[in-house]
Amino acid sequence: MILEDDSVKRTLVLKGLGVSPGIVIGKAYIFNQFDAQIKFYKLEDESLIQKEIDRLMIALDESEKQLEVIKNKLREAGGEEPSIIIDVHIMILRDKMFVKHTIDNIHDKKVNAEWALSMTIDHYKKLFDKVEDEYLRGRYYDIQYVGRRVIRNLSGGKKEVMTDIGEGVIVIASDLSPADTAQMMFHKVLGFATDIGGRTSHTAIVAQSIEIPAVVGLEYITKVVRTNDDVIIDGATGLVIVHPDPEILNRYEEKRRHFLDLREDFLQFAKLPAITKDNKRIEIGGNIEFVEEIPSAVSHGAEGIGLYRTEFIYLNREQLPTEEDHFQIYRQVVESQGIGWSTIRTFDLGGDKFFSRPKLAKEMNPQMGLRAIRFCLKEIEMFKTQIRAIIRASAYGKVKILFPMISGMEEILQAKRIYNDVKADLQTQGIPFGEDIQIGVMIEVPSAVIIADALAKEVDFFSIGTNDLIQYVLAIDRINERVTYLYEPLHPAVLRMIRQTVDAGHNAGISVAMCGEMAGEPLYGMILLGLELDELSMNPTLIPRVKKIIRETTVAESKELLQRVMNFSSAVEVREYVEKTMRERFPGEFSAA
Repeated sequence: MILEDDSVKRTLVLKGLGVSPGIVIGKAYIFNQFDAQIKFYKLEDESLIQKEIDRLMIALDESEKQLEVIKNKLREAGGEEPSIIIDVHIMILRDKMFVKHTIDNIHDKKVNAEWALSMTIDHYKKLFDKVEDEYLRGRYYDIQYVGRRVIRNLSGGKKEVMTDIGEGVIVIASDLSPADTAQMMFHKVLGFATDIGGRTSHTAIVAQSIEIPAVVGLEYITKVVRTNDDVIIDGATGLVIVHPDPEILNRYEEKRRHFLDLREDFLQFAKLPAITKDNKRIEIGGNIEFVEEIPSAVSHGAEGIGLYRTEFIYLNREQLPTEEDHFQIYRQVVESQGIGWSTIRTFDLGGDKFFSRPKLAKEMNPQMGLRAIRFCLKEIEMFKTQIRAIIRASAYGKVKILFPMISGMEEILQAKRIYNDVKADLQTQGIPFGEDIQIGVMIEVPSAVIIADALAKEVDFFSIGTNDLIQYVLAIDRINERVTYLYEPLHPAVLRMIRQTVDAGHNAGISVAMCGEMAGEPLYGMILLGLELDELSMNPTLIPRVKKIIRETTVAESKELLQRVMNFSSAVEVREYVEKTMRERFPGEFSAA
């Protein structure tokens, strides 16, 4: 949208996806990531093969040393979450399958190390392109980034790309690689704006971690902005304003001051319990993928791990993880300081995401095919391996086991039988484990909601996975840009299903949690209180704000709000009324854009 201005440069307003809240005003810096020219030549002489392998190993070692330097700088600056990204990259460099595939290319194709590595990157791209989950699909860029760094070192190219960036700038880029993004905190970057990206992109993750505003998915911002252009970023609304006129500039200066005051206010709530004014306590958990994320979760106010996604243990492996591989990771999770409990979700992938088992990858519709618990009940030995490790880890802390994608009674009964068999075997072997392990079902399939009253009799808790539940209920693919507008957590059908699940759980005397993205959205705070959820688990950086909402309201008034919106038949009506109510009830937190 272009707004006419009397100046030569017209004010330009772009709308993208706000992934890290806040308002910044500054000069643009156009960042063009260095991409080394990939050399190609055939190895005509067999003696050259070992030389290329040696070159590769030296470049891998050099790349790891560079990443260790970046990681240490990040940790010294207090950037724990960005440093985790670097840890992942180091793991890729050390990954036997990643290295072996490249060496095999040198041997078999008789090509130079740079080209062999580029072939490996292409191989992984084909694998990740099959992945339905947006977050997991986005992890291909980790491999791509690591590969490019190694190629840069092989080619003798520029070692670091961030040394020439100025201070106090807003970085504009087509995309930002993880390490590049993480390093920017040392240059006092004010904010990020990118052509591509989503809520699970590294730009989003790092921006949230170091608490700077970011807007992604702007499509063509790199084509309309130049270095030193005046730019405003509103990370809450997803707006980027280029060449703001004086009136707009003044308005956003005031909004920026207000936000900074508010942010300090939110942080005061991190260590406080989530207790409403009428004394209802809500358990607050953090969602994590890696053990290294736990300190950040605790510092932001997580009382426990509400969802530990175990999928990354399986990915990028030549062989399936062993029981010991699982156990060592789970033990680290449950032993972590400041964590009251750990909810460990069992395998939640499909055969299409297995690198180590290509024969399992033929899925016509992975989202509704052989995945999660269905896959586990077909691959029972694999399932038992994971269950054994989780049970063993329970000897070191409070553990909850969460079974995903349960759609019928038969699945939970079979899963429990396997669990009990494994537990009996461990007992016979004299292997210690905790006596208070809880078993839960992840409610994310409509059929599970409908029979929730029966499922509740078989488990100790429910955890509602709203990400999948919403898309299944509304029959939309949330990664399909043409229908994402239909993805509406406040749709009456979604709210009714959540209420039905909570009622079924409470009638059976079990607790009900929510671990999907909906749980961490402050706008839904009163709605979730009205639904009487017992636990909310979310991205840790969102916890302080959610706690603030909970502590400044009552269950009674939340129930009144819920009762009112449950009488609406339209999702638009619900959203408009909720937004209006929250602005009126919390004018500081939900001011009009």
